[in-house]
Amino acid sequence: MAEKPKLHYYNARGRMESIRWLLAAAGVEFEEKFLKSAEDLDKLRNDGCLMFQQVPMVEIDGMKLVQTRAILNYLASKYNLYGKDIKERALIDMYTEGIADLGEMILLLPFCQPEEKMPKLPWSKRKLKPLFPLSETVQCLGELSLEASRKIALKTRISNLPTVKKFLQPGSPRKPPPDAKSLEEARKIFRF
Repeated sequence: MAEKPKLHYYNARGRMESIRWLLAAAGVEFEEKFLKSAEDLDKLRNDGCLMFQQVPMVEIDGMKLVQTRAILNYLASKYNLYGKDIKERALIDMYTEGIADLGEMILLLPFCQPEEKMPKLPWSKRKLKPLFPLSETVQCLGELSLEASRKIALKTRISNLPTVKKFLQPGSPRKPPPDAKSLEEARKIFRF
């Protein structure tokens, strides 16, 4: 039996959450090794485990993968979730890159002090608007068009997939939204 993938990150959503979701959708169990201090991160860096000196990092198939999108592409390919042909992969990439752009804009907001957030919000809203065909109609995966009521139905269908449903249950590896404690932990580990 193949070893479970081992995920290295701190005990929060952040850049690892999409990786957890993909593994859950694929029905793949995984282990997590949480960074608890800046020294834990330094050890990974000093041991040469982090090509770009940053996490997330996933150990799988004898490799130490870094960079969220590279990890997602590898896992999606490995577990046959990356489309049946090059056209489907291109559509998947377009959609995921749009979502990644959105994530880049909002990912750090919880870490900002309140006085830093306010100036960023109008900029964020302006930059986010073009990324939101999602709010009116989503055109993705060929002819799939999702109106608001169909989005709800899609969310329900996805949430009811057995592997995803299991991931959404209490006690699963899914992480809660960031709170003051997890933000303070991130500040200590990543020294910002």
